[in-house]
Parts: sequence; C-alpha cells; structure tokens
Amino acid sequence: MRREDDFAVRRQHIANLTDEELYARFWELTDMVVDPLLELGKKNTTPSVERSVLLRMGVSSLDCMPIVNHCIDHGLMGKGAGHCVYKLSKIENITIREASIKLAKGEGWDVVSAAFKGGK
Repeated sequence: MRREDDFAVRRQHIANLTDEELYARFWELTDMVVDPLLELGKKNTTPSVERSVLLRMGVSSLDCMPIVNHCIDHGLMGKGAGHCVYKLSKIENITIREASIKLAKGEGWDVVSAAFKGGK
C-alpha cells in the first residue's frame, strides 16, 4: 500500500507564515499539548510518587510509608507529603529529618493540618 503524498494540502494553512510566526505557532501548539499534562501532575499524585519525593528529600525509607499513610488519613495528599514535612520543619524551626521522624510517629499532623487550613 502506497501512501498518497498530501503534504502540500496539509500545509496550506501555514504556508504564508514567516519563520517567527511559525516559531510562535509551534510553541502555542506545544503549550496546548503540555498544559493538560502539567495540570494532571499538579492535581494528581500517588503514594508511590509521594514516597519517591520524600526519599529525594533525604527522608528515611522506613519513615516514608508512615508519612504518606498519615498524609492520606489527614486528607493532605493534595498538598504533597514532602510539602507536609517541609511545612512542619518551618513551623517548628526543626530540620527536615526531625520533622519527618515526628510525622512518621504520627506527631505534628494537627499542626500541619491547621497550617494548611489557615492558608499559611
């Protein structure tokens, strides 16, 4: 089966564009493709992704699962487990490691929840 060459027909709507206009059109179309992907990434996460974020923050692998589970229990998955750890560390002026240990033990979640509800 031979494909019919229809390049000339398909390019008619962009044939008269300058290089600058083509460049702008390319990035406009790219944004249209990428924006929904970025939106999905911002609004959706998984426990696996959150554990991975915590590991990259230097949180002990043994503490990651309890932190993510507490995060789910407190309805804070949308905020991100790493963000919860960071938030507690800033509020209590402690290190990320100390904050992660507290949260893994189930401590400090009331402070983190209140901070997110208060808009801090």
